[in-house]
Amino acid sequence: MLPPRASFPEGFLFGVATAAYQIEGSRFGGCGPSHWDTFAATPGNVVRAEDGATACDHYHRWPEDLDLIRAGGFDAYRFSTSWARVMPDGRRPNPEGLDFYDRLVDGMVERGLRPFLTLYHWDLPAALADQGGWANRDTCHRFADYAACVQARIGDRVATTATINEPWCVAWLSHFLGAHAPGLRDIRAAARAMHHILLAHGLAMEQLRAAGQRNLGIVLNFDHATPASDAPGDLRAAAVQDAIFNRWFIEAITRQTYPAEALEGLLPHLPARWEADMAVIGQPLDWLGVNYYTRHLHADAPGTAWPATRDVPGPLPKTQMGWEIYPEGLEHFLTRLARDHVGDLPLYVTENGMANADLAGVDDEGRIAFVARHLEAAQRAMAGGANLRGFFYWSLLDNYEWAEGYDKRFGLVHVDFRTLARTPKASYHALRRALAHN
Repeated sequence: MLPPRASFPEGFLFGVATAAYQIEGSRFGGCGPSHWDTFAATPGNVVRAEDGATACDHYHRWPEDLDLIRAGGFDAYRFSTSWARVMPDGRRPNPEGLDFYDRLVDGMVERGLRPFLTLYHWDLPAALADQGGWANRDTCHRFADYAACVQARIGDRVATTATINEPWCVAWLSHFLGAHAPGLRDIRAAARAMHHILLAHGLAMEQLRAAGQRNLGIVLNFDHATPASDAPGDLRAAAVQDAIFNRWFIEAITRQTYPAEALEGLLPHLPARWEADMAVIGQPLDWLGVNYYTRHLHADAPGTAWPATRDVPGPLPKTQMGWEIYPEGLEHFLTRLARDHVGDLPLYVTENGMANADLAGVDDEGRIAFVARHLEAAQRAMAGGANLRGFFYWSLLDNYEWAEGYDKRFGLVHVDFRTLARTPKASYHALRRALAHN
């Protein structure tokens, strides 16, 4: 049973989230190529070499999708603008792309939905990738220009603006582990990307604030780093992964420093004079977005290069992604952030959800139970002192799940990828009932 809206504080926001490349269709509207198009076209990177060329065709079907959000009783819609659509070469604006987001935001406002904008959800223009992408410091300045361009067009109507979505994925998953675009396994590129993505955030914050934009934040993802055992090596492994994944970005912003456990491996590879950037990176936030899905068990991996850790399969039930279902981790991070990093700063759960096989198409009782347990964890965190203001389910639609192609379904709404027909699932209807005003 989902907790009803009445069990949350007055004004608590409920929403759904999506990302441009995953739903819009990158072959429409003058959109330029991104490094995800390149990554997907390289054999072995993505299931069946699928890409976001059509995705859910949200570019044409956005009125129907916004109607689904409104009919579901949601208050807000977290969406992203595509850098490759707004600036196909990474530098010059594309009027057709800006016009699309103008219509989209107007459509939200007309339906009474609060637009929660994310400026970067991973679709780096290929022209900038050609010049080194996030390993190149110049990309940070190009991102600030892009942020200012979007703000000038739609900033007057958005409720909040996030600079970056999940910098860990942008930098570490993509440049060290090689699982996402650009698919590198290079510690030097990873260290630079880990720093530059934060510098891009800081420079964009400066541009946006100078233009008068308010309610600025960033969206960080957190993954509960659990030691596989009480052995000293496993405790060290979990601490190192916690530093890389959970502490690097928030400590840079709130303390203007990087955790020692991560610097142990990354310091030799960081850009020269990186310390001089920390004041720009560490500007105050107006709010923080928290994305949470799962935990991982970490064990020592002696004899291997830093970070010398390995993942160990966990015992808990898992989603279609193979991720353990561990709602306690959401409570942990919300209370930990409030206690150790941000105090009373407003927090939003900007992503939480599960991939489910949905073999019957719309029968997804497991997803209902997943959402219920995480909403209850959020309520416990609020009781524990976290200033949580809203909760966004990922995602509205089944969509392009990056390297997993179209196999993994996170949506409240089923999408038939042959016909693109939308069909609300049982979870959508359960949330609609829970959110109905009493």
